[in-house]
Amino acid sequence: MRDRTFISFDWALKRLLRDKANFDVLEGFLSTLLNTQVTISDLLESESNKEHKDGKQNRVDLLAKNSKGEMLLIEVQGETEFAFFQRILFGASRLVTEYIDSGQNYENVKKVYSINIVYFDLGQGKDYVYHGKTEFRGIHYNDVLRLSPFQQQKFGFDEVYQLYPEYYILKVNDFDRWSRTPLDQWLYFLANSELPDDADAPGLLAARQKMRVAQMSKEEHAAYRRYLDDRVILQDQILTARGEGRAEGRAEGRAEGRAEGRAEGRAEGRAEGIQETARKMLEMGFDAGTIAQATGLDTELINQLKQNQND
Repeated sequence: MRDRTFISFDWALKRLLRDKANFDVLEGFLSTLLNTQVTISDLLESESNKEHKDGKQNRVDLLAKNSKGEMLLIEVQGETEFAFFQRILFGASRLVTEYIDSGQNYENVKKVYSINIVYFDLGQGKDYVYHGKTEFRGIHYNDVLRLSPFQQQKFGFDEVYQLYPEYYILKVNDFDRWSRTPLDQWLYFLANSELPDDADAPGLLAARQKMRVAQMSKEEHAAYRRYLDDRVILQDQILTARGEGRAEGRAEGRAEGRAEGRAEGRAEGRAEGIQETARKMLEMGFDAGTIAQATGLDTELINQLKQNQND
């Protein structure tokens, strides 16, 4: 692994960017992506705010509130996940329900932005930045349902979609094209942890000053190196578990295929291969949430497999 000048963005989310003195980096990134000025007022408790006790996770997130009271959930994920789209829906929906008090009017539902930086090949598509929003379109006239003038005045928005969660997916894996476009500059930085001399997108000047590896203390640098090493080991363990699980699943599938029919045997072999992957990951010490991300199995089944191993 070659040494880089700047620390990785996922590590920055875990440590550096949680310091109010460094909000300008995060504000520059968010302002560039959302194409509006973003000012962070506070950080809130999120799923990964607490250190994972054994480090066996490949996802980092940060939950911020801006000066308008809107919620911004920023997540970095390094390994493929079968049900990724459903999980980001769940994450945004949970914020909607958690940050409204019982008995409050629905007009107090918070606006949520779900911003997802992925380092794997997600879905099918040629672009590298995707934006998802909710709109209501007429079946007969194809018109978009809009807010009434009173609703616009009351809610402070012009369009219905602005009331709903919005999703951004940045597919930065292997992005290596430098550009004068601010968003492309950020994507390059996210993908490569490097900044050319002419980088001038909002927040990148602050990143150049504050995210240098050389500025770390000895203790911080040692922790950062351990984090990078653990990340590589984690990815290798997941790939190993998947490979072993698939191999054992194929072997069982072939055996069942001879006895009960090839198509049924292949299907059962694939299912058994996924479960075998989960068993291998349990043996390696992965938690149920990480295994669910990697395999697509629900946590109830994973916990059942764990119980069977312990019996």
